[in-house]
Amino acid sequence: MALRSTMCSGLSAFIILLFVSVCWARVHHLTLKDDLRQKVHLNTFGFFTNGSMNVKITNLSVKGTKDLTNMGNLMFGFSLDKTKNDGFSTYLDQDLHDCILQSPPVGVALFRLNFSNKTICITNTTSIGLPEVVFSTSDEEKVTPTQSPPEKKEPEETPSKKERREAGNPQDGNSNNKPTPTPKKDPKAEEKPKTNDAEKSSRKADKSNVKSEKSEVSDLCYQINVEKGVASFQFAFNVTTSTLEGLYSLYFHSCPRESREQKPFSLEIFITERNPDSYLSADEIPLPKLYISMALFFFVAGLVWVHILRKRRSDVFKIHWLMAALPFTKSLSLVFHAIDYHYISTQGYPIEGWAVVYYITHLLKGALLFITIALIGTGWAFVKHILSDKDKKIFMIVIPLQVLANVAYIIIESTEQGTTEYGLWKEILFLVDLLCCGAILFPVIWSIRHLQEASATDGKAAINLAKLKLFRHYYVMIVCFIYFTRIIAIFIKVAVPFKWKWMYELLDELATFVFIVLTGYKFRPASDNPYLQLPQDEDMDDLEMEAVVTTTGATEGVKKVKKVVNGSSEPRTEWESSA
Repeated sequence: MALRSTMCSGLSAFIILLFVSVCWARVHHLTLKDDLRQKVHLNTFGFFTNGSMNVKITNLSVKGTKDLTNMGNLMFGFSLDKTKNDGFSTYLDQDLHDCILQSPPVGVALFRLNFSNKTICITNTTSIGLPEVVFSTSDEEKVTPTQSPPEKKEPEETPSKKERREAGNPQDGNSNNKPTPTPKKDPKAEEKPKTNDAEKSSRKADKSNVKSEKSEVSDLCYQINVEKGVASFQFAFNVTTSTLEGLYSLYFHSCPRESREQKPFSLEIFITERNPDSYLSADEIPLPKLYISMALFFFVAGLVWVHILRKRRSDVFKIHWLMAALPFTKSLSLVFHAIDYHYISTQGYPIEGWAVVYYITHLLKGALLFITIALIGTGWAFVKHILSDKDKKIFMIVIPLQVLANVAYIIIESTEQGTTEYGLWKEILFLVDLLCCGAILFPVIWSIRHLQEASATDGKAAINLAKLKLFRHYYVMIVCFIYFTRIIAIFIKVAVPFKWKWMYELLDELATFVFIVLTGYKFRPASDNPYLQLPQDEDMDDLEMEAVVTTTGATEGVKKVKKVVNGSSEPRTEWESSA
């Protein structure tokens, strides 16, 4: 019943995979239509020295607005942040009503769009430890900042001042060349307090979004293309030194200025990011080698397990062969995962065929893992060949939830981070995965409770206590596996620097490998295994007959004797009288 429902769920998940477009890549293409979000997380990428990012924005428009130059109720822009780990930035915790474009935080580069002047103004990135950002209108033409005109206007006024000063000093004919540098220094000295006033005025102008010549002194402004209500531009930056290395996050912001009414916007963006000789992020570069190495470990573990099963054929049950399929499926999943990352590293996007094969093996691996844990906890094939009603309910809950969790993982990996569905499926994955981890503990808890009651009622206390100890160890193993892979490893992923985020994957794979090996060791096919010494009844009629024989007065003093021949593979039951 469990295996049949697993196959049906796997078939339905495979059908879903056929309709999921694979776009898991580092060459991103995101299209947003009629989006109402104030903050869109476009991408996060870790850069080494000589890494680069190129962002191209096209078809930026607002619904119901044909002329963006007359739009004064909305503010659009981007923010670029650099961190050393995967923790959240401080400005992300701000209230949604406080727009980052109006109250800029410290250490964050802001790109403010001004459609009335057809410009985009950016803060001085070099002053806050970020690489220099270069804007362009096309793939070849670079745009010079519009900050230069106000700087040229100031020296144009100096000739008039010079003429007045030269007219006021006609007597010093020989010193006409000497006093000329002195008036040059005086305007510059007078310009310094003006720049301080300009910085203050620019902050006020950002809140009221009033364009002035003073604000252009602190912000570099570039021309953008705005035609028929659609804006387009592109920018890029290079990580030239080791001090600029870090984890960069790019966000898009849409903030209402005067009223709180948010208008839907549409956007099409292309992002290309890469490190030297690789399109992978800094924390993902070691992953292909890691997955290949762990695939070899799981494959060797599967071969050792098959050798043990062939050596102990008399004590092998069906679930042992199901356990043998788990390490091989896990190994195949890791191999296909490594192939995916290899193609992403070399060309920036995966091959759809390899990606789909990886998703299928990943789904089968997850389903086999949880089903095997649940079957061992219920005692299927070891103790009984028919699942009870409680066990069936657990499988009816665990299997669909596990399939849903894997489908959510596949959708997250195959969609862009900035889409609205990404955050929803990420929450679904987290919730469903925790429910699955909690549900598989119930069969083990029921078995422990049953063994505790059995050890207190019948005369086989020693054997039941050994079984109880084994199940308690298995329960602790499951709890440690769940906590380590779902909670502790996530904390490690957030806490470590961005260069060592691959340690999360290493610890997760090692924890899975250790759990599978310990499970095989605890429930290996052996005649001295206390788990295999449980009474093996062929069907429920034997249990009913035992209850009748031990409760009737005519059979008082009659007891059931179990004889085991060839380990536990050929149990025989006989009845004898103590008289």
